[in-house]
Amino acid sequence: MKAMILAAGMGTRLGEMTRNQPKALVLFHDKPMLEQLLLRLKKQGFHQILINVFHFERQIIDFVKNHANFGLDIQFSNEKEQLLDTGGAIWFARDFFRGEEPVLVHNVDIFSDLDFQKMEQQFAATKALAGLVVRKRQTSRYLLFDNGQRLTGWENSKTGEQKWVTGKPEKYTRLAFSGIYYARPEFPQLLPFHGKFSIVDAWLKMAKTNPITALPDTTSNWFDLGTPEKIREAEEKTKPVTH
Repeated sequence: MKAMILAAGMGTRLGEMTRNQPKALVLFHDKPMLEQLLLRLKKQGFHQILINVFHFERQIIDFVKNHANFGLDIQFSNEKEQLLDTGGAIWFARDFFRGEEPVLVHNVDIFSDLDFQKMEQQFAATKALAGLVVRKRQTSRYLLFDNGQRLTGWENSKTGEQKWVTGKPEKYTRLAFSGIYYARPEFPQLLPFHGKFSIVDAWLKMAKTNPITALPDTTSNWFDLGTPEKIREAEEKTKPVTH
């Protein structure tokens, strides 16, 4: 099983915690959040991992190497020339996706109870190009899905801005993206943009000709570790991942 961890971001919401280190190494349950995620992936059968890096990239690379790659086959996609955003990161790392199996794409600052293998089976049954893990929760930005759970649009609930794949449907469901999705091997080759771009913009354009579907997650725990307050909340409600 293959996974790509998005760890290149600046982590500005974490303030002083990322002044001298990348967000991937910010502590969560007294261990770097990257370590927690790698251990979860390893426990669930992942063996091949790609980590994209940019901010204090050397620290991440050295950390992983100093832990003997956690017994995994870990490679790095170094965006040292330019931070490529969530879409450009996939295009830049497109060679990693080649093969027969889908790739899990996971933000480094997300913690959940998700059963990755079960969700991958659910994704495989959809025959979609990409499957977006979503939850019913309040947020400022929503992905919009039609009655067949196909991506149909995007909405900023604060400004009222909406973007549609082909046109506004009569009925649609607002769901919050969980920072996790599955993509088939051909997904990067079909990206409509190159260079730096948002993956959401790419999904909306790709969904005109390729099915991109919702993968609803109803597990108990999902946390965004993007701020000090959210890290403290997650630590109060969860237990650390162990070897």
